[in-house]
Amino acid sequence: MGKALFHELKQLISLRSLKARIFFYILLAGVIPCLLMRFGILDNYEERSVERRIAAVQNQLLVIGNHLISHNYFNNTQTDEKAYAASRDVIDAELETISNLYEGRVLIVDSGLRVVKDTYGISEGKTIISEEVIRCFRGENTSYYDREHGYIEMTVPIMAAAASSEEGDQEASANNIVGVMLTSISNEAIVSTMEVLNRRAVILENLIFVFIVAIAIAVAILLTRPLNRITNAINEVQAGYTDENISVPGYAETAHIVEAFNQLLKRMKVLDDSRQEFVANVSHELKTPMTSIKVLADALLTEENATAELYREFMGDIVSEIDRENKIINDLLTLVKMDKKVQDMNVASLNINDLTELILKRLRPIARKKDVELVFESMRPVVAEVDEVKMTLIMTNLVENAIKYNKEHGWVKVELDADHQFFTFKVSDSGLGIPEDALAHIYERFYRTDKSHSREIGGTGLGLAITKSAILKHRGSITVTSVEGEGSCFTVKIPLTYIPQ
Repeated sequence: MGKALFHELKQLISLRSLKARIFFYILLAGVIPCLLMRFGILDNYEERSVERRIAAVQNQLLVIGNHLISHNYFNNTQTDEKAYAASRDVIDAELETISNLYEGRVLIVDSGLRVVKDTYGISEGKTIISEEVIRCFRGENTSYYDREHGYIEMTVPIMAAAASSEEGDQEASANNIVGVMLTSISNEAIVSTMEVLNRRAVILENLIFVFIVAIAIAVAILLTRPLNRITNAINEVQAGYTDENISVPGYAETAHIVEAFNQLLKRMKVLDDSRQEFVANVSHELKTPMTSIKVLADALLTEENATAELYREFMGDIVSEIDRENKIINDLLTLVKMDKKVQDMNVASLNINDLTELILKRLRPIARKKDVELVFESMRPVVAEVDEVKMTLIMTNLVENAIKYNKEHGWVKVELDADHQFFTFKVSDSGLGIPEDALAHIYERFYRTDKSHSREIGGTGLGLAITKSAILKHRGSITVTSVEGEGSCFTVKIPLTYIPQ
């Protein structure tokens, strides 16, 4: 249990692990929204609190502004000095109350930009020139929040009009503004509340973080568990404990992986069976001529009074078997060279019409011996980029097979055509034909539809395998249609321009 947990944690640390990536993605998906939410809530709270604080202070200052006008604070026209002093003391008390309540400072500026009242008692009688005060005299209320230094500054006009000045009423005539209240208040209460909220949010974030980490670990392990089961199943196949198809129930994606592996396993089984069959066929094909040679040689050795004619006959049979053995070996070597992935292609631009006529000229003596008519039909001149040796091998094998596996007085027709991309080499005959169930196997090594007839004419069962391999080297294709007893038609398509692999 401890080792398994250690292994899981080790995989989580490795960034190359899918489990680790799932873990970090879930972790980020959970943590980042929490952080954004915390900062968003705090910013929104701060903004709303500042707006409410400004609105509350402005409303109280507007009321005080009305009191200033009603008590002729800027223009003493009262005959009773004691009454004026009493009303002034009342307004000063209101200003001090606001200053103390909001831990701030209130300055009353008259139309001459002179400070007539300062709750701090510092700037009374001085002249103040600031952008905010001047804009307020023009009818614009201003407010500014300085987060860095922790205060809110605002200006409120003192209107001489009889009607009360409501917040936001900036369309009143600037001539009615007889003064400005410049106020600076502290935001310490807002900051303190935000600190409390932030501490609580951090605690909640830590709890959520622990929860998300646990969820991320659990989800990462659960999501990758089918992959681990697939890996274990593949390891069992690799170790040789089983060769059956693996079955791992899980997600649709893992089902695709399992299906692909099973297809690969099936392909490997086919290749292994083909390899074993190939080895058996090679052993058989090479052993047969050697057995014949040994039988002939033993017959000569046991024959005491063998004549020269008998020796000549047996030696001729031995030479024939040696030639057959040599042909099999040469074909095997050719096939091995074709199988090499890095084999060089000596590609050159060739006239395919001339090459076809040259090959048919070489094969016509064989066709005459079999009394087979050999016809060549060219639709148009064809020039293509091909390997001359391999192209010669393709054409020779197809035409020679059509001649050898033909009937007496039969025919072989060779057609050459091309379009803008490919040229087509077609070989049709009136021969024996190929059984339908054998069409899928004719390109397999040592496969013969009629083994006895193939040995009579000297076939090794490698010709079509070599031909297909050479065609694939040219990035081409070969197809066949055949009716048993009526003949066959092989069609080869090869690109006019060679495309390197």
